[in-house]
Amino acid sequence: TMQEPNQSSVTEFILLGFSLSPRTTPLVFSAFLITYVLIILGNGLITILICLDSHLHTPMYFFIGILSMLDLGYTTTTVPQMLTHLASQKKTISFASCVAQMYIFLVLGITESWLFAIMSIDRYVAICHPLRYKVIMSPWLCGIMVIFCGLWGVISALIYTVFAMHLPYCGTNKINHFFCEVPAVLKLACADTSVNDRVDFILGFSVILVPLSLILVIYVNIFIAILRIRSPQGRLKAFSTCASHITVVTMFSVPAMVMYMRPSCMASPEEDKKLALFYNIISAFLNPIIYSLRNKDVKRAFLKVTGWSRASD
Repeated sequence: TMQEPNQSSVTEFILLGFSLSPRTTPLVFSAFLITYVLIILGNGLITILICLDSHLHTPMYFFIGILSMLDLGYTTTTVPQMLTHLASQKKTISFASCVAQMYIFLVLGITESWLFAIMSIDRYVAICHPLRYKVIMSPWLCGIMVIFCGLWGVISALIYTVFAMHLPYCGTNKINHFFCEVPAVLKLACADTSVNDRVDFILGFSVILVPLSLILVIYVNIFIAILRIRSPQGRLKAFSTCASHITVVTMFSVPAMVMYMRPSCMASPEEDKKLALFYNIISAFLNPIIYSLRNKDVKRAFLKVTGWSRASD
């Protein structure tokens, strides 16, 4: 039977986190702490380099800088709290903090999902219309596209969160997850969540499938253009740029799509945690390595900013 909202007695949730033995907990804590520090250093360094080096003031690096800031934002929304819960016995989070965490994580994640689509448009213009690249990808257009991604994230996340938190939570308050993610929280609602499943699926279309489809269409056109390049070196250079982007998109979007678009009855808590780890922590950790730290322009900017290039001269 559906409880009245005013009978809801849950004022805080308990995040169960990972099923770990006392022996493995310090090891897992250390691994996550080191990974989080590396995420901050890697993404922070890239953001600083892009701001300081004028050679990196291009549309591609502008988008990479935004990506790094989003990665910093949504890992900081979840990982410090997860580390605190691993280190202490108290694993509670207030209702208001849970809603805030859910909303901020969704805003940043959805914005990133659409940013990947914008980045593929940038690659398309660079490879298919190189002579008109600077004219088409003007700073004004790049700014407008990023604002669009952010607004889409804010609105979609608000719908997700409102539909999840308007339900009554009056029974158990134990969330079988390491942070307040919509699918995990919905399992605790003492009401029918079939409407939420539909809303999640429809929104999943607009925040995951639509950008992914756009990326797919754009890359088909890019690969056709690459095959027309006569120089093997030119083909390889164009393909390597695309390969980095495709890898990053796949790591982020595929686990997110499985998590948010499958029916709640098919979900497994342990599987959900692994998927969330992938698009929350692992992708944010690997993005700087895949996208920028292998890049000659970024290495040159690092040596220039630190002064090591002058020392080597």
